[in-house]
Amino acid sequence: MDIGTLIEGRTNSEVVSCTIDTSVREAVSLLASRRIGAVPVMDGDRVAGIFSERDVIYRLAEEGDACLSRPLGEVMTAPAITVERSTAVLEALALMTRRRIRHLPVVEAGAMCGFISIGDLVKARLDEIEHEAEAMRTYIQTA
Repeated sequence: MDIGTLIEGRTNSEVVSCTIDTSVREAVSLLASRRIGAVPVMDGDRVAGIFSERDVIYRLAEEGDACLSRPLGEVMTAPAITVERSTAVLEALALMTRRRIRHLPVVEAGAMCGFISIGDLVKARLDEIEHEAEAMRTYIQTA
């Protein structure tokens, strides 16, 4: 299965994002209110970076609450690691594991067309394994 199949039916308008000018305080409020761990940070229709809970923790540890007034463009993780629609789910999981990240923007022709979390990928993989197991059970029963 590839990422395109996974995000099929989702609209880009469902993706919660911020701009490089959004303050850390606003972004933290957004993360908390939506109960999400990260947002893509956009510069026009280009993904400039990712802002996550980890970024908040690192900045608070370094600067204290003064970081809350800074724009995301100064504190985000950049450049963003991205995947394309054609990327296999297992390949994306391996990338997340290797890079120790939990969110990936999905890009097509340089523009973001989706945003996936490690939870999305694990669920897709578990569904695929369950489907394969069911097919195997059916095969065994009819053999």
